Amino acid sequence: MTAKEYLQQLERADVIIEQKMKEQADLEELSKCVRAIDYGKDRVSSSGTGDAPFVNPVLKIVMLEQEINAEIDKYVDLKRKITGEIQSLQDPQFIKVLFKRYAEYKGFDKIAVELECSERNVYTIHGQALKDFTEKVLKM
Repeated sequence: MTAKEYLQQLERADVIIEQKMKEQADLEELSKCVRAIDYGKDRVSSSGTGDAPFVNPVLKIVMLEQEINAEIDKYVDLKRKITGEIQSLQDPQFIKVLFKRYAEYKGFDKIAVELECSERNVYTIHGQALKDFTEKVLKM
């Protein structure tokens, strides 16, 4: 795994959490809907589950909420770990660029504006920072 791939784990974890939260919101909305009865079908006597129609979506929401909480816990731990590893570098410019890029998910253009330097310079610092990160943190 390269330093870039290692650092990109944070954004990937964040995307997964966002998608699960969207799925949860969709399920919550679905659970509020009233379902129509189809009178065109033949009535068949069955025992059924006896549960109200909203029970199944609510159970799914609860299970998804537990998954989201577990993902958030992993994300927080991973962010603390990676942030600490970035901050273990000696060069402040390396720390700034890597943090803004991989913990704040900023583009090189925005980083350049914030650091008041050219985008080309940010690319150079980023490359050097990744090399330093690989040598000192990943020990490759």
